[in-house]
Amino acid sequence: MLSVIQRVGRTSLSVDGKLISEIPFGLAVYLGVKVGDTEEQARATAKKVAQLRIFEDENGKMNKSVKEVNGEILLISQFTLLGDCSHGNRPSFIEAERPEKAKPLYERTAELLREHGVTVKCGVFGADMKIEQYNDGPVTVIYEI
Repeated sequence: MLSVIQRVGRTSLSVDGKLISEIPFGLAVYLGVKVGDTEEQARATAKKVAQLRIFEDENGKMNKSVKEVNGEILLISQFTLLGDCSHGNRPSFIEAERPEKAKPLYERTAELLREHGVTVKCGVFGADMKIEQYNDGPVTVIYEI
C-alpha cells in the first residue's frame, strides 16, 4: 500500500457536481492498493496514519496525531499513485491492484482507521472525483508498506 498523507484545512470531495464528503481539518489521505496487498498492509497503514504526529503542539513542534487534535480524515482511493513512469511517457499501472480486490482493502482501511477512534470520511471508489483541498503547512508524508 502506498499512502500520500497531507495535513489539511477544509477539504471537500465531489462527484458529478454533488458534495460527497467534507472535513473541517485533519488529513487528506490518498491510498493506492498494490497487487498482493492484504489486510496486514491495511492494518499497518491505518495504525501509522492514525498515530502519525504531524500536528503542532503548544510549543510549535509536530508532536500530535490527528486524533489528539480532534481532526478528521478524508480517505481517497487513488490507483494512479502506483503509476510507473520509468519507461516511456505513459504511466504503467501494472502494480495497482484490480478494483475487485482493491475496493475491499480500501474500505477495510477506513474501518480500521475508525477503530483507532478517528472520524473518517471517504471518497467514491473508482469515481471521477473533484477535490478542493486547503493544504496546511504544507505538510505531506509518503508512507509505503
